[in-house]
Order: sequence, then C-alpha cells, then structure tokens
Amino acid sequence: MQLTPYPLTDAATWNTALRALPDAHVLQTWEWGEFKRATTGWQPQRLAFQQNGQIVAMASIGVRSIGPLRVMYVPKGPALAYEDQALSAAVLDQLETLARQQRAVWLKIDPDVIAATGVPGESDDTPHLIGQAFMRTLQQRGWRFSDDQVQFRNTITLDLTQSEDDLLAQMSGNTRRKVRTAQKKGVTVRDGTLDDLDTLYDLYRVTGQRDDFLIRPLEYYRQAWQAFMQAGLAHALIAEFEGQPIAHVILFHFGRKCWYFYGASANDERQRMPNYALQWEALRWAKAHGYATYDLWGAPDVFDEGDSLWGVYEFKRGFRGTVTRHIGAWDYAPSAALYRAYTRAWPRVLAWMKRRA
Repeated sequence: MQLTPYPLTDAATWNTALRALPDAHVLQTWEWGEFKRATTGWQPQRLAFQQNGQIVAMASIGVRSIGPLRVMYVPKGPALAYEDQALSAAVLDQLETLARQQRAVWLKIDPDVIAATGVPGESDDTPHLIGQAFMRTLQQRGWRFSDDQVQFRNTITLDLTQSEDDLLAQMSGNTRRKVRTAQKKGVTVRDGTLDDLDTLYDLYRVTGQRDDFLIRPLEYYRQAWQAFMQAGLAHALIAEFEGQPIAHVILFHFGRKCWYFYGASANDERQRMPNYALQWEALRWAKAHGYATYDLWGAPDVFDEGDSLWGVYEFKRGFRGTVTRHIGAWDYAPSAALYRAYTRAWPRVLAWMKRRA
C-alpha cells in the first residue's frame, strides 16, 4: 500500500480530520501537542497519511532531543483503522523510516487498540482479534513491548448508548446506594467554568497531600485545564454542600469518547459521598452530549490487591463497566545497541533528577 505522509499545520484542520478516524483519542489532538510543548518540552510533529487523496491515518509525534539524538512518542496513536492490516503495516513503514531519518534512540507508539476485555483468567476474559494480530505484527517487525508504559494500559469503560435507567441499574448495589446517599445528604453538582480554576486547583492540591501524589504548580494545570476548556475539549463538574465546593471531576472529550482524567475532594464532608454523585452526573453529561463511551481512565496492571491502583479500581468497578486491556506501549529502535545503552542509563538519570528536585 502506497501512503503519502505530509505535515498538517492548522489546528482546526488537524482536529477535524482526526475526529473522522476510528478511535480518535484526545491525546492526539492539536491541543495536547501544544500542552506538552509548553509544559514538558516535547515538540510536536504532526503527520497525516493520505491514500488516493483521502486521509486514512494520523500521528501526532512528540519529539525530544538528547544531544545529537532524539526520542519520539506517539501518545495513544497513531489513529487509523487497525483492522486493515495493510494500512497498519504501511503506517509502521513510514514511522520506522522517520525514526531512522531523525536518528531516534526509540520511537514509542501507544495506540488505543484493545488487546482483551475482562479480568485476566476470569470468565469474562476475552481476547480481541484485531489487537492480538497487531501485537504479532509489531513483534514480527522487531518492535519491543516497552518497560516505560507512559499511559494507563488498562481501564474501565461504560457503554453510554444505554439508557440512564440501565446505567444506574447495572451498578453494584453499594455504588447505587452511595449515589443516592449523596443526593439525600444535600450534595449538589454544577458545571465548572474558567472562573473556578483556583478552586479546582485547591481541591486537587488537598487531594495530593492526602493521597501522597505529586502536584505540579498552578500554571501547569492552567495549561492542562484552561486551554482544553476553552477549546471545548474539557468540562469540569463541581460537587458542593451548602454552597461550598467539596469535590470535582474534570472530563476530557473528543470524537466518540469522554474520559475521566482528573478528580479531587476536600478532607471534609467525604461521608456525603460527593465522588459518587460526580461520577453519576459525569455519565449523564457525557451521554447527553452524544458520547458513546465513558472511560474511567485507569485500572491495575496486575489485578490483585497489591497493585497501587487497587482501591481506585474497586471504586470504579462499582459502576460495572467493562475492564478494557489495551496493547500498551511499544518501542521501535533503529539501533539495538543504542537502545540497550539508553534503557540502562535512563533510570539512573531519572533518579538523579528526582534527587535534584
């Protein structure tokens, strides 16, 4: 198959073309590339792949220089119809050539391709043929399953084509009870606006301190939240009790899917179950705005209680969505020796950077 790659340099044109492709992901949007450029130094290269005058695949590639060399990353992409094996092979040809031309240590892809659904080893464990076939293709071409899984490999998704009554009925009894408890205990949920950015950040900072995870400066989240809200790609919901914000969620949305990317809660009033009220309202909001899938964005890599995500997983699992396991991140390395040297040295570099920080 003959593909013609060319750069797209207009934001609206890029997002419009991306939205038309299967499984288009918000991390492949123009805005995500600009966000990573502004906050972490990854420089976006945006390529559309054309066949017979029609765009059939796209890849927003983050590029970082390491002296004379580069590393390259396609977050949740490239976007294409992976059931078309000739097309996926042609896109891989183009990406491999690009990595060699730009002297990349590695080029990492992390497409939103499902490998299986259900919990491994349980009755609902179901391999997906398209994802399994694409992983075999990657292995045959010499790609390596990456030790550096940047995004969540596994998640839980809910089918929003169901009615609201069906969504509520499929929840576990405990989760459904907590949704109703929040309503009975006076929790209300409203839309957030740009005027609420300080409130959103304050709640997120409190959550980070309580749950011991890294919080970046406010300016980082202005980039992450404000730009996406202004572009119509993010939406905030804020739970309140007696007029006081006590929790929030921030949804990202694009194409046919809505993602629960950020969540936070105050230390007070947690017994009112605001997080359950928020998830229910998020489902209702996403469904009302025409999204077919709600992605709870994150599930354990290993499905046992020792995984650090287990508590969050139990909360999400109560909504009774589908455990969805993606193929994960894969690396193409033009030079095997250089790749081995980099992967051995990089953990030490990261440890040094953390000590400096």
